[in-house]
Amino acid sequence: MQIIKNKWWFLGVSGLLVAASIGAIAIHGFKFGIDFSGGTLWQIDFEKNPTRDDLVSLVSTDTDLSGSTVTEEGESGSGVFFFRTPELTEAKHQEVANALRAQFGGFEELGFQTIGSSIGAELRSKAITAFLLVLIGISLYIAFAFRKVSRPVASWKYGIITLLTLFHDALIPAGIFAILGALKGVEVDTNFIVAILVVMGFSVHDTIVVFDRIRENIRISDVGRSDFDELVNRSVNQTMARSINTSLTLVLVLIALYFFGAPNLQYFIFAIGIGTIVGTYSSIFVASPLLTLWRKKE
Repeated sequence: MQIIKNKWWFLGVSGLLVAASIGAIAIHGFKFGIDFSGGTLWQIDFEKNPTRDDLVSLVSTDTDLSGSTVTEEGESGSGVFFFRTPELTEAKHQEVANALRAQFGGFEELGFQTIGSSIGAELRSKAITAFLLVLIGISLYIAFAFRKVSRPVASWKYGIITLLTLFHDALIPAGIFAILGALKGVEVDTNFIVAILVVMGFSVHDTIVVFDRIRENIRISDVGRSDFDELVNRSVNQTMARSINTSLTLVLVLIALYFFGAPNLQYFIFAIGIGTIVGTYSSIFVASPLLTLWRKKE
């Protein structure tokens, strides 16, 4: 497959996706979960099956918790609802619980979690720091691992290209979640950050496999006389089947978990699935073409 020869098509697709993701984030931003914004997440299993509209009316009006959202878990009529409200004190918690019992009958609390706004801001700051440190750490590791490969591309440039592809792999799922947040109220929480870090680890593994094959082919070839583009293209084709098969295996597992796993983990699984697909694409169709472009620029 002539990947390097057609690199502008593949890089163009990535460029459009990255631009769309940046636009989505700039326009819509993220809908942060209580992990980052603070508030209360309350899961209730009602003995009867109230409607979501009735619950929203009571929580927002009768108990004066404006800005609250109510979502039903699983299929309609399950009786299990998630309440996301401003931060509740224990006194307010009991007041709302009594109002719910009075109007809708008995229920069982399956979960009650409250995070203060200051703690949420601290978690958000730490999540961003962790993300940036992972990017830098992986790039430095790649540069160190390829330190003996100084021709025809310096080892540190492998690290920079890896950094760019990882940023690409994280940005596209982030853009999708910005759109989902605007359209369906999907929140970005610590699960999303974990999903992105998992994707980055998987993606860098694929990228290292491709770069390592390029390194081995450089050692056994006279790059001074042979064409570097052809060497890179051959290396990518030698590893493509392995990368696609490995990713496909993971994606099939994620599809099964998405449809048959816990409903509250669906978006976590969705983020990993999208990131895995994007990461596989970038390892094959973005990282290596960027390597040849940098070589030609020199």
